[in-house]
This record gives sequence, structure tokens and C-alpha cells, in this order.
Amino acid sequence: MTLLLGTDEAAHLLDEMADAVVARGGPAPLIVGVRRGGVPVAEALVARLAERLGQPPDVGTLDITLYRDDASTALPSLRIGPTEIPGSLDGRRVILVDDVLFTGRTVRASLDELFDHGRPGSVELAVLIDRGGRELPIQADYVGRRVNLASELRVDVLQGKNGLSAIAQPGTTPTSPPPPMNP
Repeated sequence: MTLLLGTDEAAHLLDEMADAVVARGGPAPLIVGVRRGGVPVAEALVARLAERLGQPPDVGTLDITLYRDDASTALPSLRIGPTEIPGSLDGRRVILVDDVLFTGRTVRASLDELFDHGRPGSVELAVLIDRGGRELPIQADYVGRRVNLASELRVDVLQGKNGLSAIAQPGTTPTSPPPPMNP
């Protein structure tokens, strides 16, 4: 196991991401966290945006399980959670938030589901860790940290009482159970 981000560094990077969202300007964003790992990152980003904007932005979640291109091979272990989009997406500025950007397939599935709920005016992507290795032409607008890792390693973003952290470990290491989902 290798520590990629401690809680203090992750907090600092999330502050920088929030500053970048505000600096870009435009209408108040709808923040949409991708279940599972993107939800705690979205919650942390929303808290920082609320401080900078004077009020919290609208928040939603996507569960992309059935939109994944590997859903048929993962059927025995599917964990499906709710998708919650507050109000209409039509014409809105949406910031899609995930924990790790790797191949781009999760983002593709997220966009497919997002557009099934409406037609946003724009969609931006925020990730805490960009580990490279793209299989699709997808790039994040807001990135906490870029790292280069061997493909057999997995990045886990962990939520603890002191905030978020990130580790790299062998892909064969069992995953931890999902954190509780906050509605």
C-alpha cells in the first residue's frame, strides 16, 4: 500500500478545486457525485463551494451500475443505489464528480445516464485523482492530483473522520465495504 494523499493534502487540493470552479464563473453549478467513490468527494467539494458562494450548490448523485459496459459480467455482485437529480437538468451547468479517473469508462457511463435525465447546458468533470491510462478520449476539468501508476494497481479514496485520503494498492487486495450513502 502506498499513500497518495493524506487528509491535509486532500483538503488543500479540494480547496484549490473549489477555487477553480468559482474562478471559471458562470451559473451556480449542480454538483453530481458518481456512486460510490465520487459521493464523498462531491460532498467535500460542496462544503467548500458553499463557503465561497455563500450558499450550497444543488447536489445530486448517479448510480451508473446498469450503464456500465461490464455490467453483464459483474451481475452476481451488483450493488445498485439511488440516482437523485434535484430538479431539471435542462440547460444547467453540471459538475460531475468522481474519486478517480482511469480508463474513462465510468465517465462515459455517467454521461449516458446523466443525459437520460435531461440535457444540461454544460458538463464539467472534477476528480480527486487522475491516474492516466485512458481508453476513451476523456479529460477532467478539475483535478486534485495526477499520478502515474501501473495498471495492476488500484486507487482507493478513503473517507475517515479527519477527511479524505487516497492510497494505491494491488488490484487483488479486497475492497472495503462501501461507505454509508448520505441522501
